[in-house]
Amino acid sequence: MRAQELSFEEIEKGDPEHRLCNRDLAPASSDDRVWNGYSLFSLWMNDAHNASNYTFAAALFIGTGTLMGLTPFAIVIGVLVATAIIFAACCLSGMMGYETGAPYPVVSRVTWGVWGANFPAIVRGIVAIAWYGIQTYIASISLELLLMRIFPAMRDWSTPFLGLRLSGWFAFLLLSAVQLLIVWRGMEAVRHFQGAAGPIIWVIMIGMAVWMLSQANWSFSWMTNASGETPAFGTQLYQIFVTVGLTVGTLATLMLNFADFARYAPTKKAVYVGNLLGLPLNWTAFALTSVICSAAAVQVYGEAFNDPGDLLDRIDNNIVFYLVSIGFIVATVGVNIVANFVSAAFDLSNVSPKHISFRIGGIAAVVLSIVVTPWNLYGSPAAITYFLGSLGALLGPFFGILVMDYYYYKRSNVNLKDLYSPQSGGRYFYHGGWNLRAVAAFIPAAVVALCVALVKVPFLEAIAPFSWFVAAPLGALCYWVVMTVTHTPRDCGPVSETVETESEVLKLS
Repeated sequence: MRAQELSFEEIEKGDPEHRLCNRDLAPASSDDRVWNGYSLFSLWMNDAHNASNYTFAAALFIGTGTLMGLTPFAIVIGVLVATAIIFAACCLSGMMGYETGAPYPVVSRVTWGVWGANFPAIVRGIVAIAWYGIQTYIASISLELLLMRIFPAMRDWSTPFLGLRLSGWFAFLLLSAVQLLIVWRGMEAVRHFQGAAGPIIWVIMIGMAVWMLSQANWSFSWMTNASGETPAFGTQLYQIFVTVGLTVGTLATLMLNFADFARYAPTKKAVYVGNLLGLPLNWTAFALTSVICSAAAVQVYGEAFNDPGDLLDRIDNNIVFYLVSIGFIVATVGVNIVANFVSAAFDLSNVSPKHISFRIGGIAAVVLSIVVTPWNLYGSPAAITYFLGSLGALLGPFFGILVMDYYYYKRSNVNLKDLYSPQSGGRYFYHGGWNLRAVAAFIPAAVVALCVALVKVPFLEAIAPFSWFVAAPLGALCYWVVMTVTHTPRDCGPVSETVETESEVLKLS
């Protein structure tokens, strides 16, 4: 059941200084709830169909590091299983947004406290900003190649500045401006962009796969990897599990903050249908088209490419080149807005609602993404592993603790008014605005998650692809232990000193 609406004006009466709310963080109204099943499906289409996910699937096929090249069969089955798990996780986190109408930083106040919620929001925001910059850079490579083919003189813009040639800077800044313009126009603009881009990108991707297969004389094997080998059954089984772990880890960010989008859904059915079509069906099909392109490239060019930019540069058919380049650019803009831009804007706005609106948060995200020079991050495995890898490892405990608290201990009982109340008597004020039980549960879970992600010893390296499956359940378990030791009953916590009416405390399950 959905919560009764709580307007910004009502919230403002209890928080006139806007310490916890602005219009962007306020619960979605009925008029805002226009993201139907297709809108959420197109969100996942944009999230899947992009250069980085092509690279991910192609890299599995080719083989990276100590991992042997996977067969198309292993990749498709692994992605299918992974996206079924992600579907369940996004429905859990999405229902929090649907029921309350609030974005993820506000929903997490239920568990972390009205001030403590800034901690997971800031960590999520840093990850989002860094990956926003990286995704923009990846898309800018395709745009740079496209512009060079249209304007050959741009090939002479080779003077490097902070590690990137001038033509690359031009493409990067142009894409940043386009993304900012879309988000500046609000979530409705995001919805319309994705609704139009999703099917167009699918047509382009299917067309590219068919064209590559035709160039390879329709030669394709489900059970052979890029080296022409068929791994043993036991090896393929392990590779399927690795694919599951890596795919789930790739989408750990959206699993945590899917409330940012589900809050705009008009019905629960819209959330379930959009996620079902967009995840198991859509993601698996995209992984298949990516692997087909890579397998066909082996036949056509004698090698597989895990960087779509390298493959694009080999295409001598101008029509195919232009269509595929535009498709990758539009798709990567779509995933960037969904997975990184929107979330970073909400996370930054939550830090200081009075001074940072959703739009200002978006501008800050763009500026910060340039400051970190994402092309240098992308080109540094150490930076990805130790900086982004360590922050990403923390998303598992955040998810586990939030789900355990919201569904098991709070039983989906949310006092919507107190989510936006800075008063010490509020249900989510806890101890100075922090839920110290959540902090106590997070510390051991985070230590283990960081060890699994970063410590280079044989045993931990073997389970590193499954770090989310270790971290999320461990976070939930640690929270249960802390709550049990402190003898905290279910649906119990600091209660507002005011009398709560039926409209204020809402049974949402």
